[in-house]
Amino acid sequence: MFRVSDTHKLSREAFERLKAEHDDLTTRGRIEIAKKIEAARELGDLSENGDYHAAKEEQGKMEGRIIHLAKLIENAEIVNVTSGGGDLSVQAGCVVSIRYEGDDDVEQYLIGSIEERREGLTIMSPGSPLGKALVGASKGDVVTYEAPNGPLNVTVVDIDF
Repeated sequence: MFRVSDTHKLSREAFERLKAEHDDLTTRGRIEIAKKIEAARELGDLSENGDYHAAKEEQGKMEGRIIHLAKLIENAEIVNVTSGGGDLSVQAGCVVSIRYEGDDDVEQYLIGSIEERREGLTIMSPGSPLGKALVGASKGDVVTYEAPNGPLNVTVVDIDF
């Protein structure tokens, strides 16, 4: 289960992006939503004022995101995504290409937090069963993990940082 109090491994890039989003929401975002609420209040009866209720709902969602971001930033562990010398191994922040045994298709995943998301890549949590099996593996390694229908073998085709 996801708890915002857990330590989250984030790349420097993701950490900076989340920090910038938090700063933006706590300044510009709060000012904008306050203006929307004030404009809606001027329209009159709040009990039947759709603009007012929409602005208040937007405010609630934004405040939830601010709290979530604050906890992520507070509990972030910045990871340096490097090859660790000559041998590359799967770690948080890398893109891993894998092939399931008996399949010709190669799939790519970004190993890390959902907050690491990048366009065109599916995120795989390093805490997921396959993620746990892959972390520490090198190119060419075959790892086994327990899937709902039984064990599956996966070959690490490539690792990119």
